[in-house]
Amino acid sequence: MKIKRSHLDNSRLSPNFIGSWKIEDDLCNELVNYFETNKGKHQQGVTGLGLNKETKDRVDISLTPKDLTLPGNEVFHSYFKSLFECYKDYNNQWPFLKSIIKNLDIGAFNLGRYEPGQHFQFLHCERGSLDNLSRLLAFMTYLNDVDEGGSTHFKHYDLEINPQKGLTLLWPAEWTHAHKGNTVLAGSKYIITGWLNIC
Repeated sequence: MKIKRSHLDNSRLSPNFIGSWKIEDDLCNELVNYFETNKGKHQQGVTGLGLNKETKDRVDISLTPKDLTLPGNEVFHSYFKSLFECYKDYNNQWPFLKSIIKNLDIGAFNLGRYEPGQHFQFLHCERGSLDNLSRLLAFMTYLNDVDEGGSTHFKHYDLEINPQKGLTLLWPAEWTHAHKGNTVLAGSKYIITGWLNIC
């Protein structure tokens, strides 16, 4: 797998502990194709607080690690190989992490699509309750360029990240990385997102 470290604009606070890389366009295309050819698996996206389109408005395909063994899901093996390369590089940037965390696993994850007017406008972090204390890092890859809107805003860093095809982010699940997804104004926005959990 070929990955290339990417660099984000400077944020208000530095460092921000948000790692970024660019993965291959072909892999992004395969994941978008998977989403579009599996319409029977589409469901309205929900949060830990349940279904509320004013909080989160997107369509998801939700998968679990056991789904990776099913025929037709081979694309996810390729994706997680690339993500693991990103994680190894993240550890090289922050070596203390690998000194305290020996084993991580992938939990449930989502392949999602936003259309114009859709968003994840609720400011949230990825480890905000007893139900998700095992989450260490969140990951997200933008699977396409977005015509307009759809940026991810990390509030405490005053950092706005615009969707770019293949841009892959890893960041701490803590409150320090509270964020939201702004409204897509034109075009579609495809992502794959989930968590690396302490096991």
